[in-house]
Amino acid sequence: MSGKKDKVMREMLFKRNEEWAERMLESDPEFFKRLHKQQSPEYLWIGCSDSRASANQIFNLDPGEIFVHRNIANVVVHTDLNCLSVIQFAVEILKVKHIIVCGHYGCGGVKAAMENHEHGLIDNWLRHIQDVYRTHKHELERVEVPNDRFRLLCEKNVIEQVMNVCHTTIVQKTWRENRELSIHGWIYSIKNGILKDLNACASNPEQLAEVYDRHGVN
Repeated sequence: MSGKKDKVMREMLFKRNEEWAERMLESDPEFFKRLHKQQSPEYLWIGCSDSRASANQIFNLDPGEIFVHRNIANVVVHTDLNCLSVIQFAVEILKVKHIIVCGHYGCGGVKAAMENHEHGLIDNWLRHIQDVYRTHKHELERVEVPNDRFRLLCEKNVIEQVMNVCHTTIVQKTWRENRELSIHGWIYSIKNGILKDLNACASNPEQLAEVYDRHGVN
């Protein structure tokens, strides 16, 4: 039975792929020729793996216009060679000018990090978000409504990850060499499709210090 279901799934996805390719060619006959030649995005998006938060759709951008890295709860860890390699490739090879850390309200990873029970292997990853909670514990626990506290932690997590991106050796080296690179912290609402700027943008070490002061980051 599973073999038949797999066949139906494959046929459905390949059919949708063909339909998409045909639509793209109808609207722009040169699209794939341009796409094949090179990718030259100006943006690196570090976002959540949530299937509802697709960077290209959120920005209404075509393939090739944004470089993307996604993981559970848009976390940037200094020991994560996957994420660091993406940042290095984006900055040093693709020459992106903007790195956008974008979380979203209702993030399942952030919610799981707030719960007091085990989830298995993922708990090792969620500890990074729990560290964010501890950093902002006094502010978060002043928020009495649980959903509001959840939303605030989603925002705080984005801001902390912006800080982590800014402190990577890649970004620090880029700034020392006076090359243009801005790091942004935004959050997305799945309920209405709208982005919110968290006022956590840094384009140099001086602006990074201002973000620290503005958001009370330790």
